[in-house]
Amino acid sequence: MAEPGEGMEHDIFFSISHTPDHSGAVPSEAVMFDHYFDQLRLADELGFGVAWVAQAHLSTETQKSNAKPVVPHWPGEVGLCTDFPQLALESFRCTSRIDLGSAVLSIFAAGGPIAQAERIANTLTHLERIDRGGTRRLHIGFASGRFEFMARPYGIVPRDEVEAASWPALRGQIFLEAASIFLRLLRGDVVSEATARPTVLTRDLFRSDEDWQAVQAAAMDRDGSEAAMDAIPIAPRYAFEEVRIVPKEAPLERLILVAGTHDPKAQVELNTHLPVRVFNLSITAPDVIDATHERMSACFHPDGGPWERGHMPRTVFVFVNDEEGLTAEEQREAAKREAEAALAAYWTALEGTLDPSKVERATNNALVGNVQDVAQQMLHRFHPEDRIMAWFDFFNHDNERVKRNMRAYMEGVVPLVERALSEGTA
Repeated sequence: MAEPGEGMEHDIFFSISHTPDHSGAVPSEAVMFDHYFDQLRLADELGFGVAWVAQAHLSTETQKSNAKPVVPHWPGEVGLCTDFPQLALESFRCTSRIDLGSAVLSIFAAGGPIAQAERIANTLTHLERIDRGGTRRLHIGFASGRFEFMARPYGIVPRDEVEAASWPALRGQIFLEAASIFLRLLRGDVVSEATARPTVLTRDLFRSDEDWQAVQAAAMDRDGSEAAMDAIPIAPRYAFEEVRIVPKEAPLERLILVAGTHDPKAQVELNTHLPVRVFNLSITAPDVIDATHERMSACFHPDGGPWERGHMPRTVFVFVNDEEGLTAEEQREAAKREAEAALAAYWTALEGTLDPSKVERATNNALVGNVQDVAQQMLHRFHPEDRIMAWFDFFNHDNERVKRNMRAYMEGVVPLVERALSEGTA
């Protein structure tokens, strides 16, 4: 396995999604966690670098009855990991080499950025005890969270007509306010409302003149003003006196921070506090990928050292078929059917209807086929120094099959890729 910065790196993503797969199977919550730990131990044995775990909050099933459901058609729960720090410690205890990462932790939910910062500091402290003398690290992917319903109970809702008119642009600014609190507290700072990041709305935050004018009009109505303002200040979302988290001596050298935001300005701003890496998807356009690497090379916080391509994990669905008794062509065709079935189930759950064009596009962006196919696709689509976050349990509750796919990837695909790169035949 390549060392960081010396070749392609391979991580694994666990969704622990408690929703029916394409066959309709839904194991119990206990069985889901048994499967996770079984697969995690194998990932540790096989040499995956980081086990990234999806974090969710609150019931996806119950939110379907809300006035404005975010995912009205999703059956079951989008994920069972609702307390990543606790699961991470259990995961560290049952493995010996693999790092753990959140993908992603919402700093809006579960008490907000102050509570989340203190949880992370505590997790680092206990990791130091579990891995005495070792170098295992905690990778904290953080963001505002994909689904808004998970943050609404924590006050992340418009408070007046101006905030309603400026949503979701304002939500991105609230994330930066929360992120500055989160990062500065982890850094060891004493933080208060008075020293927190101010939020000011300006034209450049909005997609069109019409959107900005609607916000200006709402501000004029609210304030009884006859003149539109070019800058509209927003009251702090988090009101608090000076605080500092404990433990104060958490080993920050074990912490890797990764932001789940595609906003270039946010990526730059976050790196004024601490070294903050970036998530990206395999479906992201190559020019966006290249632009992100160029930007991060210039803005990455100096405490993190030089920027490397492996600092930006790239998520990809993996549908590899290396089943016994099948020819290479039969494996290829079986993998395609498996990919289409899983992706069809996903899009139906997400949107309520099946869109064949979306299934086709997603299949084309996944790694699909037999071992040789997947190796060639990886060499074609990824840079030799990329970090791949391979997703095997996507709408698949067949634990033994998921493990066989993981083994086929690490013992079949990866050696082919490494050989091609070393020989210059990629």
